[in-house]
Amino acid sequence: MTNRSVAFGACIAAVIGIAYWAVASGMAGGGEPWDAPAYWTLAYPGALLVSALLGFAMPTRAWLWGLIVVFAQVPVVVAVSGAGPLLMAGVLYAAVLSIPAALISAGAAWARRRMRTR
Repeated sequence: MTNRSVAFGACIAAVIGIAYWAVASGMAGGGEPWDAPAYWTLAYPGALLVSALLGFAMPTRAWLWGLIVVFAQVPVVVAVSGAGPLLMAGVLYAAVLSIPAALISAGAAWARRRMRTR
């Protein structure tokens, strides 16, 4: 995968991630996605699923797609709530939550490559 195609994949992941978190924020009543009551039962598991689908669809450097999808919460939070004093805590929160997403998207890419060899 060339640098250009990685950048294209990153743009796709960012657009899908921002759209996903905007919908999740809207369904939660317009607040920050991580403040929604269904964050741990619907929103975050859905983001992990999106990460897996992107990793499967674009298997080269797939770990990036999970990071981008989870970090896409941050611009949605800024758009909904503004850049307040807790924004850096939110960035740290997104960083920690992006680790499982990166592992899942990389795992989905591994599964796709494994399926190709058979």
